Amino acid sequence: MRLSLLSDLNAERAARRAAILVTDVASGEQRLVRETDVASDLLAQELRESLRRGKSGLVERNGRQFFLTVQTPPVRVVVIGAVHISQALAPMAKSLDLDVTIIDPRTAFATPERFPDVPLLAEWPDAVLPEIGIDQYTAVVALTHDPKIDDPALAAALRSDCFYIGALGSRKTHERRVQRLTASGFTDADFARIHAPIGLDIGAVSPAEIAVSILAEIVATLRKERRRSV
Repeated sequence: MRLSLLSDLNAERAARRAAILVTDVASGEQRLVRETDVASDLLAQELRESLRRGKSGLVERNGRQFFLTVQTPPVRVVVIGAVHISQALAPMAKSLDLDVTIIDPRTAFATPERFPDVPLLAEWPDAVLPEIGIDQYTAVVALTHDPKIDDPALAAALRSDCFYIGALGSRKTHERRVQRLTASGFTDADFARIHAPIGLDIGAVSPAEIAVSILAEIVATLRKERRRSV
């Protein structure tokens, strides 16, 4: 690989942007296709499918073979609330190769003892989320049940292009949440992005079961386009 291509690939990785290195198997010629340029590429369909799957592989077009080396940012789950569900969710998410960050300004809950080996930010979401950033490879999960903490996080998520937003609470709780966020200028189209009540309906009761339902919904949302294409 040319040094310039490697440098460009590293730059995309640092910026949490997806990219694909296309290698012509016969000639060895290589080019880097950034995610924003996929639609205009001759291999657009193959590139889009590779991005959906998040896997590298060999494709063929007009009798020529190309190896697609796919680089996508690690999927990040930003959890608002250092609660029991979060304690169960964090290690499960790690086993799925998801990066987890816990945010909770309540220092009595946000302790390293309760969340070992997990990035933990004892800050208010509206203060820290702009710093860590929310992109299309980010899921935002609001679990505190406290509007003072959850609402600013949800507002930040709704203003972003994150792929998943979920909020804990009953339908009545969510109705009140919608009323509050409506006052901040959000619309029905925005609220349609929020999974509430959070998680797939598997009859979950315990914190661990609720964590399973949340992660299942995150994965289902992440792989939505792939599921539709098969």
